[in-house]
Amino acid sequence: MATSESSGDPWTRWRLRTSQIRELNASLEERVHERTAELEAANEELEAFSYSVSHDLRAPLRAIDGFLQLAMARLGDDAPPEALQYLSRVEAGSQRLGTLIDDLLQFSRVGRQELSPRTFSMDEAVRECLDDVVTPDDRGRIEFEVEALGAVTADRVLIRRALDNLVANAVKFSRASDPPRITIGRKTEPGSPCAYFIRDNGVGFDEAYAEKMYGMFQRLHLQDEFEGTGVGLAIVQRVIHKHGGALWAESALGEGATFYFTVGEVATDDD
Repeated sequence: MATSESSGDPWTRWRLRTSQIRELNASLEERVHERTAELEAANEELEAFSYSVSHDLRAPLRAIDGFLQLAMARLGDDAPPEALQYLSRVEAGSQRLGTLIDDLLQFSRVGRQELSPRTFSMDEAVRECLDDVVTPDDRGRIEFEVEALGAVTADRVLIRRALDNLVANAVKFSRASDPPRITIGRKTEPGSPCAYFIRDNGVGFDEAYAEKMYGMFQRLHLQDEFEGTGVGLAIVQRVIHKHGGALWAESALGEGATFYFTVGEVATDDD
């Protein structure tokens, strides 16, 4: 016995298959919308949770710091060396937790913040970044080369945040080089968005683990070797993706690293 699909003329069979395909596409589209809505809701809940936890941790941390300072003042110089050593370790842990809370709040705010794009000078933004991020001691030791960068249309506050983290990383990982060198510039190719880069001659990393760097709390070096919380590059990636750009790196162990990112539309140097 012939099925309904095999019966009838070719035109009828074509109409039936077209109808089935449309129904399937509509069903798939509805499922995609549902899953997207679920993921957006989950992300919003996670953002709110991260912000709340980070914010609420400040009060007990302040209490710990306060009682720690009282204990150290009460013990004074006559305290047993072992006790002072323990208190110093508690103080270092408290300071590290404070830094981690600040980074978590920053990460959460980037996700919640609405973009406010405007055209601004990347040259000026980099100059401000170097003034704010690089200490006088590092400024005297590190050889900086900053190329002409032109103007860009993007959220200036968020781009500054990304620059701050990338430059701070370049300083940190090249500090032991002799001499440390950092280059900030841009790379343009016909038909491709302008890519800004921050290059250093520091310790570098194995590119096989490059994707790991952008995860929260992910580090390629031990805490004893280099300070940090493992949140900085996650913030940079979030900022760049929020602008619809791309972030990637080129490196090799012992040969420094170059971080590239694209964002917005680059105006002419005269703008």
